[in-house]
Amino acid sequence: MTGHVRISLAAWGATVLGSLVLTPVFSGPFFFISAFLCGVVTGVGILLQNWRAPRFVVPVVQLAVLVELLSFFFLRDTLKWGVLPWRDTAVEFNQQMVNAMDSINRFSAPLPEDSHLLLFAVSVIAATGLLIHLIAVQLRQAAWSGLLLLTMYTVPAATVHGGLPALLFIPPAVGYIVLLSAEGRTRLSRWGRRISGVSHLDASEPIEASALGQAGRRIGLSVIALAALLPALLPALPEGVVGNGLAGGGTGTGVGASISATDPMLDMGKNLKRGDNVTALTYKGGPAGGTYLRLTALDLFDGNTWRIAPRPDGQKITNSDLSAPPGFTGDLGQVPTSKLTIKVSTNFRSQFAPVPYPLQSISLKNTWKYDPNALDVVSTNGRVVGGKDYSLEAYDLQPTPEQLRDSITTGAPDQYTSEVPNRTPPELSRLAQDLTVEAKGNKFQEAVLLQEWFRTDGGFTYSTDTSGKSGMGALKAFLLENKTGYCEQFATGMALLARILDIPARVGIGFLPGQPGKNGEHIVRMHDMHAWPELYFQGAGWVRFEPTPSARVSNTPSWTEAAASGIDTPTTAPTTGATTPGQTQDPNIDKPNTDRNLPDDNGVAVIDTGNWFTNGGGKIIAGVAGALLLLCIPWLIRSLTRRKRFARPPGRAGVEGLWAEIRDTARDLGLDWSDSATPRQLGEWLNTKLPDDVHPQARRLARGLEAVRYAGVDDVAVDLRTETAAVRKALWGQAKLSNRWRARMLPRSWRWYLNRGSAEASDLLDDFDLLLARLRSIVLFRRTGRHAN
Repeated sequence: MTGHVRISLAAWGATVLGSLVLTPVFSGPFFFISAFLCGVVTGVGILLQNWRAPRFVVPVVQLAVLVELLSFFFLRDTLKWGVLPWRDTAVEFNQQMVNAMDSINRFSAPLPEDSHLLLFAVSVIAATGLLIHLIAVQLRQAAWSGLLLLTMYTVPAATVHGGLPALLFIPPAVGYIVLLSAEGRTRLSRWGRRISGVSHLDASEPIEASALGQAGRRIGLSVIALAALLPALLPALPEGVVGNGLAGGGTGTGVGASISATDPMLDMGKNLKRGDNVTALTYKGGPAGGTYLRLTALDLFDGNTWRIAPRPDGQKITNSDLSAPPGFTGDLGQVPTSKLTIKVSTNFRSQFAPVPYPLQSISLKNTWKYDPNALDVVSTNGRVVGGKDYSLEAYDLQPTPEQLRDSITTGAPDQYTSEVPNRTPPELSRLAQDLTVEAKGNKFQEAVLLQEWFRTDGGFTYSTDTSGKSGMGALKAFLLENKTGYCEQFATGMALLARILDIPARVGIGFLPGQPGKNGEHIVRMHDMHAWPELYFQGAGWVRFEPTPSARVSNTPSWTEAAASGIDTPTTAPTTGATTPGQTQDPNIDKPNTDRNLPDDNGVAVIDTGNWFTNGGGKIIAGVAGALLLLCIPWLIRSLTRRKRFARPPGRAGVEGLWAEIRDTARDLGLDWSDSATPRQLGEWLNTKLPDDVHPQARRLARGLEAVRYAGVDDVAVDLRTETAAVRKALWGQAKLSNRWRARMLPRSWRWYLNRGSAEASDLLDDFDLLLARLRSIVLFRRTGRHAN
């Protein structure tokens, strides 16, 4: 077997073994398809190299073959003449990758067995295999291919909730070692025949020289150690470094919550499913029973996700009032307002500021802007609202049922909130029409009927224990089949049905009013996060509705209750659920109620966000203390080691330990201690570093070590602790102040122990190589003997 064939097959094996770490993430036959495609690409490379094709041609042809295979297996309908990838192939591949990334962001592992996810997994593994082949075979740098295997292992280890099984680290590690071994044997076989090693091995086989072999194994050992340690550390890093450590909608136990501008709905789902119901914010003022606090509005629905539509740059916040609420045609001067003071906990990380809708003015300025259509407030420099205190004033709009019933919307308020995706199932259109037939075309009555169907008449159940799927298919299943979900499904379901009925709709993301606290304060926690639909009526503007059942939100907005009581339906009339403890009877305020399906308080104490210690100060103190403790670890270990050495009884072990202490002390202080020198030579060298009055102690220490090592003296009376203490004290006294401090905090003797550990690990790998060589020789010897017989 030629060298490039050996390395090519080893690269293929390393890729296949490395892809096993993705089995907890992806479903379906991705592993076998990837192994087949990588095998074909590897075979093409071997064939081209046997034909002595130019080195740069091999990866180009391999890439072309890979593209053809991926297109034929997954995108066959887009091929020109059935065989040639064309522009439509590239467009469809890009769309599949977009869909796959969206699914990865929304679903928890293991991901569903969808075609776009299968294509994504196979493409990633096959491309990784091609790169490993390029690096190991074409560039002849097999050691660096370990970074690709490291990446393949690190990504799922850092994102799969709970981490990967420990045994899954073994296959990529074995594949990497095999690849290094194949590359080393091929490179060193050019140096000649075996000159040493196992005596009965075939002399025609190459031998691995110890120096280069040891260097290669040390590189491999370092990369494998990094691959083992890095994924273990990643989930413990802060969310701002590598994300929140979760994939999709999986549950977690991290403290705090995040809402991003990229996919607020996804982040809300994660936060509702987390175990820590800590305080998000507190506020004073506003209506007596509290108020909804909105973060932003999702107005773009592409059939897969609800997102924030493209916006122009926000408007600067000044001391004057913000823009008037869109669609409101009344006299704002006659509308009552409410003033609030909000304190946001550092546990809540969002670029959007929680505010009531519609907002009139706010004290956040400088790096904060607002959108005139959504009236949300967002940071312009990426900073989060956590830890901010601000005051605001908001309009207290209370439209009457009569105003909304008489509203006639002559046109859409924008280009997004009336758009219904083309792939909306016709069953949903029929459902919307059937549910609202009694409204006789009145848009407000249609909206009220939809709300009552979700809350009372439709047989829905509130639960955060959902499948985690999203998109039009999941929404159809929620509306027509399982009818189980949480506020996301209820809000988006009603918004879509409203759009089908030609009512502009969007989805608000924010918080429920929270629970009453002391001195007129309201406490809002992470599990108060909520989503609701906002429907547009000309003259009143954007109006909130509440389709989430009473198990979660006990009351509906006051403007919908009177309208609902005047509608004759064949089903049971809607009822108002019992209020939660401490809730007022204000009909306009919706409070969460406890239910076995709901994420409840879990006994987590309320955090006083006005306290510096609980609002981040404690974490700062703990972080500083942890850093100081970490810095003291080397000093602590050296101190304990020194105490153990001095505590040993007189004798051989005691003398060796005391001599090791002098050696480590000299190295810690930056002195050039020689491992090859004899004890007498080192004693003379010590005398050059010590004052004259300590020379006798240094000589007695060196002669004592000679006696126990070479003369066989093991007398318990050989006690050199006094001499060792004197020599050590003198060495410290002669050293510079900077060297003494470095010896305490970062002792250099650690480097020697690390190098020794690396050498011992390399020796173990040498023994492993020798064992493999012996086994191989036995197999070859038996095969040769069988043929001879």
